[in-house]
Amino acid sequence: MEKMGKRFQGKVAIVTASTQGIGFSIAERLGLEGASVVISSRRQKNVDEAAEKLRARGIEVLGVVCHVSNAQHRKLLIDQTIQKYGRIDVVVSNAAANPSVDAILDTQESALDKLWEINVKAAILILKDAAPHLQEGSSVVLISSIAGYQPQGSMAMYGVTKTALFGLTKALAAEMAPNTRVNCVAPGFVPTRFADYITSNEIIRGFHAEESHRGEDLT
Repeated sequence: MEKMGKRFQGKVAIVTASTQGIGFSIAERLGLEGASVVISSRRQKNVDEAAEKLRARGIEVLGVVCHVSNAQHRKLLIDQTIQKYGRIDVVVSNAAANPSVDAILDTQESALDKLWEINVKAAILILKDAAPHLQEGSSVVLISSIAGYQPQGSMAMYGVTKTALFGLTKALAAEMAPNTRVNCVAPGFVPTRFADYITSNEIIRGFHAEESHRGEDLT
């Protein structure tokens, strides 16, 4: 394995939904490059197990239980980070939910609320809490999806929320400049636990395979 650089030495990075999948890998890479990383998820067991894995790689880590739709949890995430490290340099908003595979007009209102609350609103609220502590030269990264470019199929409403993150990124980049950079990453399909329902569903898997050939993978 190539030797990691230390571009984030002395920096503190918060990554939401980071005990597995894409979020865990982001936290791991930031940590290997020198950052102290703050990981979170809804379950204490997942937080503890992920933190142990990162520490085994020599990474300084703080694990906090945080359901991003819970205001007290969000506040605790920021407060514990400041109490331990005294600063925030990077915030990666990775938390997402996809509670429905129905067509948009068939989606229950409760599912619509959850999609917007987790995928869009929570990203804004986390940054509201973190903003007073962000250092000059800090960075915010919103994790969207390639599905945001062309929402379709059983993931259409999920894709719409990911489209919203593109607009949110542009608006925040202007609002938070010049001290904080705001960028967005739109991954293609990644076979994580979050995507299990795609890989386990024959019809959706076939749809995904067809789209993959056209460069329109879904995440």
